[in-house]
Amino acid sequence: MNTIKTSPKTEFLLGAGLNVLHQESREWLETVAFWKDESKFFDMLLKHKEKSEKGLPEYGKMLQNLDKIHRSLYDYLMNDIIEHEKMLSRLIKGEKGLADGDYRERHLQLGERLAIFENDIREFKKMVFGYVKKM
Repeated sequence: MNTIKTSPKTEFLLGAGLNVLHQESREWLETVAFWKDESKFFDMLLKHKEKSEKGLPEYGKMLQNLDKIHRSLYDYLMNDIIEHEKMLSRLIKGEKGLADGDYRERHLQLGERLAIFENDIREFKKMVFGYVKKM
């Protein structure tokens, strides 16, 4: 069973004010936007490589990983962070049924997902760089 351990920074931030957690969420969105741009670059690089070397099995594997990154990035992670920000807005407005602890728990979960996703992206980059070195 893979267990993610929270870092001291995460533990500290979860006890911080909601404005600090909001800022961290905004930083997550900027990070994901950066990854989005990177993935577009890798897609262009891989398509260029495909033209010069058709049929390499490594290329197919990289494209599959790129597709996984796109799906996770665009369909889930960014939308979930935006929904998290909307939850904060409702919490600040005093909407019934929402608690500060709920928001903080969701923040922790999103932070863990972001960390896992970042590791996936690092592995993908290693694959792309290794592939390009063989050009």
